[in-house]
Amino acid sequence: MNTRVFSKSILISAALVLSACSSSPEEEDLALVNQGPQALYDRAKENLTNGNFNGAAATLSALDSRYPFGPLSHQVQLDLIYSYYKTSNTDQALATIDRFLRLNPNHSDVDYVQYMRGLVNMDADTNLFQDLMGIDRSDRDPSMAREAFNDFRQLLEKYPDSKYAADAQKRMMYIKDRLAKYELAIARYYMKRQAYVAAANRGQYVLEYFPDSPHLQEALELMVECYDQLNLQELKDNTLKTLKLNFPNSSHADS
Repeated sequence: MNTRVFSKSILISAALVLSACSSSPEEEDLALVNQGPQALYDRAKENLTNGNFNGAAATLSALDSRYPFGPLSHQVQLDLIYSYYKTSNTDQALATIDRFLRLNPNHSDVDYVQYMRGLVNMDADTNLFQDLMGIDRSDRDPSMAREAFNDFRQLLEKYPDSKYAADAQKRMMYIKDRLAKYELAIARYYMKRQAYVAAANRGQYVLEYFPDSPHLQEALELMVECYDQLNLQELKDNTLKTLKLNFPNSSHADS
């Protein structure tokens, strides 16, 4: 009889343990919310530390909605911006960034938020699959790259002493290269269709706006070809002078 009672007590204990372990994620989330903002934030920080950015974004978003004016609100938004960036959630990241900049123009971390805006737009411009496969798609829409360039430019203009300024400058050089390649890709497209005026204008655009680009020689050579096709001798001669002066080894220099 004692053995039976003992066995029943073990079964009951095991059932209670299993019942406690089988609580649903929704119940756990509800319990966490009921503990207050600090418990939610601690969970979000744990997710960030572990690289669970989707989980962090979900928790931070809930915290931001439930306690929009609490003592943690600014840090929650900063962490939320980073989480959205790491999960490539461009729309939500930009919306959170713009709201922060609008409501907190004098915050000590506003330079970081402006810098993150550039990173988010720059990330939106990339195509990871094409980069991994070595596919050059210079002709893809550069609108997000231009947005990123303007974001970094504003950072340098408003906060020249920011610790993010040096990295922003490097990224601007990369974006310049990207935009110059785009202009030349479109120029080559026009040349194939014998739209030489449009092609020459694209080359001229590179000269005017990206004079420190490594694609300056290609732009000048393209313009020489276009002016030659259009029988615009004076423009061709002037462009050749610039080409010979800066790139004497160019195959077009003897034209």
